[in-house]
Amino acid sequence: MQVGSVNDQRMFSLVVLYDMHTTFFKNVLDGISDKDAHQRLDTKANHVAWLTGSLVEQRYELAGMLGVSKMSSANDLFKDNQGIKDGVTYPSLDTFRKDWDAITPELRAALCEVTTEKLDEQFEMMPGMNMSHYDLVTFIIYREANCIGQIALWRRLLGYGAMKYM
Repeated sequence: MQVGSVNDQRMFSLVVLYDMHTTFFKNVLDGISDKDAHQRLDTKANHVAWLTGSLVEQRYELAGMLGVSKMSSANDLFKDNQGIKDGVTYPSLDTFRKDWDAITPELRAALCEVTTEKLDEQFEMMPGMNMSHYDLVTFIIYREANCIGQIALWRRLLGYGAMKYM
């Protein structure tokens, strides 16, 4: 895995994790049916389809913050950090995979090219809460690992084998 150059050295390890998550995303979804992706097993937990779509939407939103103007296929279901909706059939995992594959290289390039000034820039995350773009990127990379881990647990709960790392 070769990261290449980054404009701000703080991004180096985040891009390494980004690359790992890119692979893990594909591996964690391997073999899961669209029917099983909507199973909640009598819980209120977010199902695989929602977790997957949320991950995809998050990459598109981060790309937008970094100047890549594209929209995911399921933007209407996920924009503005919408939670899971009961009774909704989410797009197929293949649809999410295609969106993931479309945004991933462009976002990766943007993460490598982002300037120190942009990373240090503060913005209002929500009323009364300011943070830097670097803090947001760091949180998003953390959240990707968290969501992939949740899907890995769902794999086992739904009777699938463990996620492969390679």
